[in-house]
Amino acid sequence: MPLLSALSTTAPYHLFAYSILFGSTVYQSFFVGITAYRALPRQHFSALQLKIFPPYFAMQTVVPGFLLLTAPFSIASDKLSLSSLVIAGATGLVNLMYIGPRTVKLMNLRKAQETKEGKKSYGDDVSDDMKKLNKEFGIVHGISTIVNLGTLFVTAFYGVILAEAIVKGFK
Repeated sequence: MPLLSALSTTAPYHLFAYSILFGSTVYQSFFVGITAYRALPRQHFSALQLKIFPPYFAMQTVVPGFLLLTAPFSIASDKLSLSSLVIAGATGLVNLMYIGPRTVKLMNLRKAQETKEGKKSYGDDVSDDMKKLNKEFGIVHGISTIVNLGTLFVTAFYGVILAEAIVKGFK
């Protein structure tokens, strides 16, 4: 049976993994994050993101490596495919190991400053110290967003390469 013989190759596993990577990135970036931000109080939104982001960035780091190992075509000779997946994994790793933890540290510093001052980290009457923390948080958060969009872009680009390989019959 052709269906069962396909399961003995890496092709379906590669396609499933790609679908998870691309779908999760689109869903988290454009649906979950935005909806949660609008629907939840700030503290609850922050608590949710603290739980979602580490496994999300880990997935963005690991799945491109799996895709490199399971490519049903010669990826070593295809510099665009290789570069796309390496960049996707690297951007996930940067968010996982550096930007994410830095963002959490800044969130905790802002929370401590709120406690110290007895007022929220946002609004018209924030202290100069809080303004500095808010500015740094905004910069780091913006960088994380740009890096995540980079992951999305190179993953989408790889999807075009993958679609072309499927059309050509994985040659």
